[in-house]
Amino acid sequence: MKRNTQQRRRQIVSALEQRGELSVEQMAREFATSEVTIRKDLAALEQSGLVLRRHGGAILSPGESKEVIEEVSKRKIAIAKAAAELIQDHDRILIDSGTTTHALVPFLKNKRGLVVMTNSMNTAQEVLELEPEPTLLMTGGTWDVQSQSFQGAMAEQMVTSYNFDVAFVGASGVDLARGTTTFNEFTQLTLAMTRVAKTVVVLAESEKFERKMPNLELPWQQISQLITDDQLGDDAVSQLQSNHVAVTRVAV
Repeated sequence: MKRNTQQRRRQIVSALEQRGELSVEQMAREFATSEVTIRKDLAALEQSGLVLRRHGGAILSPGESKEVIEEVSKRKIAIAKAAAELIQDHDRILIDSGTTTHALVPFLKNKRGLVVMTNSMNTAQEVLELEPEPTLLMTGGTWDVQSQSFQGAMAEQMVTSYNFDVAFVGASGVDLARGTTTFNEFTQLTLAMTRVAKTVVVLAESEKFERKMPNLELPWQQISQLITDDQLGDDAVSQLQSNHVAVTRVAV
């Protein structure tokens, strides 16, 4: 993510904390950008649990503060750095849409001969800036505004045309009993990714275990490894390991 994007999103959180609620039109005017860009910002911030979108605008999530986004960002970066250590030169990898998976891209620098497929335009743009430049594959499909990614049957068909070494996926929420969960009803593409990858790695901050999301995305049977931060408790780790999921906790 570009620095000015990170700064603007921090400013959005700060503005919502001070003023309670803002419309997309107000934010576009105050931050000198388009309403389309603001909607992308709000979608990313909502996925991180920092804001709640309302018709035509947004409010701060209950209990959040302007310091939270900084802490979340540090956790995402630490988790992404650990995930990148799993990648070898000439690997074929899938990167699902999401803010934590997106944080993986800068750590791909200097890895040679990579083939990278993603359903995220933001991720694709950053991949193209890497040196040496990986071979980039896009899923195509139908653009989903809520997740800011390509989804649908065409995307699934594209994914299943290849084989991959590792799939990196995120999570809006995590249910210890069931698996990863999401607010979005589009879950079939992520499932398709797990079917064509030798290893499936979920990147998720420990706070995701406290979020109740309505839709099951990936059952534990589809997941090889979870990388999270060191705030996840030992009991939770034991339960995950009982489902044959390897757990890595990184210090932040």
